[in-house]
Amino acid sequence: MIANGSQPSAKLYIVYLGERRHEDPNLVTASHHDLLSSILGSKEEALSSIVYSYRHGFSGFAAMLTDSQALQIRGIWPESKSFNDYGYGPIPSRWKGTCQTGQNFTMNNCNRKIIGARWYTGGIDASNLNVDYKSPRDFNGHGTHTASTAAGSFVSNTSFHGLGVGTARGGAPHARLAIYKALWGRLGKGSDASVLKAIDDAVHDGVDILSLSLGGRFLPSFVTIHAVAKGITVVFSAGNDGPLPQTISNELPWVITVGASTMDRSFPTIITLGNNQKLVGQSLYYTSNDGSNSTELILIESCSTVELNTTDIAGKIAVCADSLYAPGDIPSGAAVAVGSFSKIVISLIEAQAEGVIFSRSPVSLLQVVEKFIYVLVDNDVMLQIVDYIGLSDTSSPTALINPAYNIVGSRVMSPRVAAFSSRGPSLGYPDLIKPDITAPGVSILAAKADAYYFESGTSMSCPHVSGVAALLKAAHPEWSPAAIKSALVTTAYMTNAYGFPFEADGVPRKLADPFDFGGGHINPNRALDPGLIYDVDPNDYFKFFNCTSDASNCDLVDAHLYHLNLPSISISDLKTSVTVKRTVTNVGDTDTIYRAIVESPPGVKITAEPSVLKFNAFNEVQTFALTFTSLHAVQGDLTSEA
Repeated sequence: MIANGSQPSAKLYIVYLGERRHEDPNLVTASHHDLLSSILGSKEEALSSIVYSYRHGFSGFAAMLTDSQALQIRGIWPESKSFNDYGYGPIPSRWKGTCQTGQNFTMNNCNRKIIGARWYTGGIDASNLNVDYKSPRDFNGHGTHTASTAAGSFVSNTSFHGLGVGTARGGAPHARLAIYKALWGRLGKGSDASVLKAIDDAVHDGVDILSLSLGGRFLPSFVTIHAVAKGITVVFSAGNDGPLPQTISNELPWVITVGASTMDRSFPTIITLGNNQKLVGQSLYYTSNDGSNSTELILIESCSTVELNTTDIAGKIAVCADSLYAPGDIPSGAAVAVGSFSKIVISLIEAQAEGVIFSRSPVSLLQVVEKFIYVLVDNDVMLQIVDYIGLSDTSSPTALINPAYNIVGSRVMSPRVAAFSSRGPSLGYPDLIKPDITAPGVSILAAKADAYYFESGTSMSCPHVSGVAALLKAAHPEWSPAAIKSALVTTAYMTNAYGFPFEADGVPRKLADPFDFGGGHINPNRALDPGLIYDVDPNDYFKFFNCTSDASNCDLVDAHLYHLNLPSISISDLKTSVTVKRTVTNVGDTDTIYRAIVESPPGVKITAEPSVLKFNAFNEVQTFALTFTSLHAVQGDLTSEA
């Protein structure tokens, strides 16, 4: 922005807005008028202020502005383009939040997109505080990545070194963002007290959605019931402790708990062995290669860090597999705890290895390691590489690793539940199906500092659902958090693009069930028009809350979560027969008939009464009953039917 002129009240400012967002120059000019109108108060003042509109080679304009008006425009471009507020109107009058400043964070870092920011240090260890910015500014990239996934603005031509190229956008790209920083340091450490205060302030400030990509078991998570009672939808990540069962986190009936699934994109890498045999792996390797710099391979019997540290692998590509490797372990970045595989990579780098070809399942859990060759292969490819090394007639078997490229679409079988995604059933609340739903959480490209990076985890799937929940709230402002949750769960995909039931990654891979994916993989378009919703009076949540905290004040009905009007049913101890009622509200077409199609799981008989519901009006409410009868007594068995 360049100022010119001598008038004390207004100066000629040149505002550069980057690449054009419209092919039609008239639309580019109209966008300039809209931006100025939001600053100056009217379109007439905008037209009289603007001197030139730059609309062909780039987007921008020259206008007569006061210093304060120019300052408002300069909030448009914080460090990440995903948070620019180009085209946004004034901040909603109902917003009560603030822009709390601090280290490397000023009022200019808030704008009409990021409308609020706060930070909390209570109970945080000094070792985590001292390496971080004492301000809302993101240190490890986790908050920026998740926020841009939930509600990042449109940013064209983004990629990670040409991988995943396209237009980046959040789930609700026009939504406003308020940032509450309560996690600190490289690994995002926090305290329950700080997280609670952040949630409390968010409720006061007037948020519509709380997106909480928090790992582990947040002990006072019960307090989110108060946010839900005030109409705020709360979305949690399910945790990254899969594929073992009973590892689910954040399993509360009033929140949406999100697991992670894959999407229809992969990054193949061609491995050319010294005998010209070509094999395919997966990687995010992007360094250009002219085909002349093959690298020596060295076979390592075990990828244990002990053996890596005692083997001469400097300048070579290690080839190894580890049968003890846990398939759910995420290749760790700065934002998540260092897993076993990351320790292997660190050991290789310390030993000055050129890279690694690693056999593991699944091959989709990729990691970015700068200036290091990192390729995942399946066991079949690994066997061929091992055979080549063993049969090579040279003392130095080699391989040429080509940069990865993109494959998108039906050739990639998806979705699948990610191996790391935590699974149910819930240990604490067995009468509750968790997770509620899955969303993309593997190799998600989103903002990090001033660039775009891939990250994996349920921290990445959680904001996908948060963004869609924001869209549903905008389309149906009268819907409660329970209604939004119901719409998401009852409309989710349960099959892949070919119509087959989708799978859950692990060793071995298996067909996914409700303990893996809840209602299924998120389907935003169908969720806008779910037909029927299962709504819940917040007072019913409080009955459960009070019963949990003081069992002497609840009756048997309150104690069983399967009596809550949720869009799923879990009966943890079915000895004889249990009848459960559900109430549905028609939010779809009138004069609609719904028929129950019962597919009973093995060993259980299910009947529905009535089996037919006819709705004659919008918002009409009807109740039906489901009776579950055990056909034989079995202890310690789990059955389900989606």
